[in-house]
Amino acid sequence: MLLPLLFLAVSVSAETKVVLLGAGNPNADPERSGPSVAVVVDAVPYIVDFGPGVVRRAAAAARKGVPGLAVENLRTAFATHLHSDHTSGLSDLFLTPAVLDRHAPLLLYGPPGIRAMAGHVRQAYREDVEIRTKGLEFGDPKAYRIEVREIQPGVIHRDERVTVRASAVKHGQWKHAYGYRFDSKDGRSVVISGDCGPSDAIVEACNGCDVLLHEVYSVAGFRKRTPQWQRYHSSFHTSSEELGRIAARARPKVLVLYHQLVWSSNEAELMKELRAVYTGRVVYGNDLDVF
Repeated sequence: MLLPLLFLAVSVSAETKVVLLGAGNPNADPERSGPSVAVVVDAVPYIVDFGPGVVRRAAAAARKGVPGLAVENLRTAFATHLHSDHTSGLSDLFLTPAVLDRHAPLLLYGPPGIRAMAGHVRQAYREDVEIRTKGLEFGDPKAYRIEVREIQPGVIHRDERVTVRASAVKHGQWKHAYGYRFDSKDGRSVVISGDCGPSDAIVEACNGCDVLLHEVYSVAGFRKRTPQWQRYHSSFHTSSEELGRIAARARPKVLVLYHQLVWSSNEAELMKELRAVYTGRVVYGNDLDVF
């Protein structure tokens, strides 16, 4: 029997920006980096997932007007689950900010298994770290550490800007994964689904939230997939029609689509499918969108 995946809630302060660093999926689309969302609270970033390109996308966002995403500020990250398209940027997130003057460890939250992953990454770059910290670069040893927190449902993080709570969603055969809800001091709320199938946990976590970021796939494209792939996608992901029904119950002020799987379909068709069952505001997310 599959164990449920997890969903996180994060409280956010009055000055909050949500930046879609990567709206992509496993496909190597040069216009869409791997899945990653930044919640920037009073110029302090919290990174949700770290797919390919995460640090350069953060640098691009900083250049476009979100200075809190300057590379040296990337200190706290949350993994929704351990699929490679959501985590293969871990070495980048660990090392590049350390090279570029981050003076703190990377604080990393995630499901069971994230500790082993982080340990293997650090071991893989052991010689690099040794040279950077003890050689002529005089790197800060604190910056080349990863502090890992493997989490379970409930409150997992709290500081003066955010409080983080975990709860369960479903994502195929993964035993554990997470999404996030951000609630600000002035009441603004942001929910990030991560990869998941339809779940009441999303409805409960949002419950009228300001922004709901949710993965999605096109029904028209899905119908042209092979039976084998249909079994996979229907177990691991959420269709446009399913998401429409979820959003109707969750009542976000704006629904943002990311990790879109369209295959032989297209953006217009996916949006048409969704709007057939949901009349609220919807945005088809792209890299570096800000909410």
